[in-house]
Amino acid sequence: MRRALTGLASLVALTAAAIPTAQAAGKQIGVNVVLSTDLTPGVERELRSFGTINETYPEIDALTMKIAAADLADLQALPFVEAANEDVQYVGRPVSPAPFTSTVDGIATWNTDQIDVYEQGETDTREVDETGEGVYVAVLDTGLHSSWPQYFGTEAVAADLGVAFGGGGGERGSISSQPNKWSTDQDGHGTHVTSSILGYDVDGVPVAGVAPEATVIPVKVLNQNGSGWSSAVAAGIDYVTDLKVSGKLGDSPVVINMSLGGPSPDALTEAAVDRAVANGVLIVAAAGNEGEAGMGYPGAFEQVISVAASGWTGRWTSPTWWSTGDVADPTSADDAYIAPFSSRELEGQDLDVAAPGSWVLGPYQTNSQLSHYYLSGTSMASPHVAGAVALMAEAAPGLTQAEAEEVLETTAVPLAAGARQVLDPSGATTTITWGADATGAGLMDVPAAVAAVSADA
Repeated sequence: MRRALTGLASLVALTAAAIPTAQAAGKQIGVNVVLSTDLTPGVERELRSFGTINETYPEIDALTMKIAAADLADLQALPFVEAANEDVQYVGRPVSPAPFTSTVDGIATWNTDQIDVYEQGETDTREVDETGEGVYVAVLDTGLHSSWPQYFGTEAVAADLGVAFGGGGGERGSISSQPNKWSTDQDGHGTHVTSSILGYDVDGVPVAGVAPEATVIPVKVLNQNGSGWSSAVAAGIDYVTDLKVSGKLGDSPVVINMSLGGPSPDALTEAAVDRAVANGVLIVAAAGNEGEAGMGYPGAFEQVISVAASGWTGRWTSPTWWSTGDVADPTSADDAYIAPFSSRELEGQDLDVAAPGSWVLGPYQTNSQLSHYYLSGTSMASPHVAGAVALMAEAAPGLTQAEAEEVLETTAVPLAAGARQVLDPSGATTTITWGADATGAGLMDVPAAVAAVSADA
């Protein structure tokens, strides 16, 4: 994961040093600030003595600034500052893409079969009645390729609500909004992520997604190389919360997927997450691709549903393994493994569940040509869970973040520490091992989770 935002962006950016001489004397940094009080004119005047205010977030009593790095400790010590940190660079880049050249007839894939949304066989069968209808899923990512209608059609993407946020990081100044830039992405990450939620078209053959009738809101918070700042991510979260609070989405449930992250927590992002959750928005995020180095943020925040990346031991056992193999339903975890890159849970971090994220096929263009690639990363795992949460919210429209997380954990299939022998594309066998810190509650079981919330609704 790398992208100044790995599915996340840096939060608020504080401006410049307090005094012109101090600005000239030291490195300028972007800082995200969360206040313990309202942003009054008096507070604003005192903050401006440290540097330039770039953006304000009145709903969460936060702002971004540009200041001298040497002044950060003094800023943090102000009595009305709850938290202040340097804008964090997050990344949302997948791991080792490999081109896919075969054609297949089936619409179910190994990844939708592993979490039991579909059952592969002579006739592919959907295992849950819910499809995500009536639920919005905001994908905070790189945006979509301009060819997105060819992959997803035009009904499943709320193009009128799409938006892009850029800037951040202090040296770039304030956050700006560019309404149409979301639909001209050159990176491809957001398009692939969206395909796991909605499904996609391959040469006229529909491939099923977890929540094919959900409505995706594309929110671009990562730039054309897949990176961005937490301040832009926070702006994206706030934008979605505003849509929810304003009533523009009616009574529809709203889910946010963030297949991105950075190495350290950001106070602005967390404040935006807290506001979203308080207003009924459901939030899912990737755990990160850093292995034993630990989880990225915002996925590591306790209040976020975080996702590790699982794989299937049947990979590469045939040329069409991705769509013709029969994956064991998640009543047994014997055919699953945790990918080596998937971030492990360190002390103080909260890893919730695992979902397919190793060798997931989806749209991923190079040279502006329609194409499909295998990608690996917790970026690919997270949208499977976001899609599942959309199904749960369809079955139980009043579903809260805490309820969704608890149900996903209690219905997950335990995946104990272990080892699996799996094939590589070359035909060589690889041993993959993982510990208890890699799995959260285990492998997500979608029918069990939907049934649990339906019983409580």
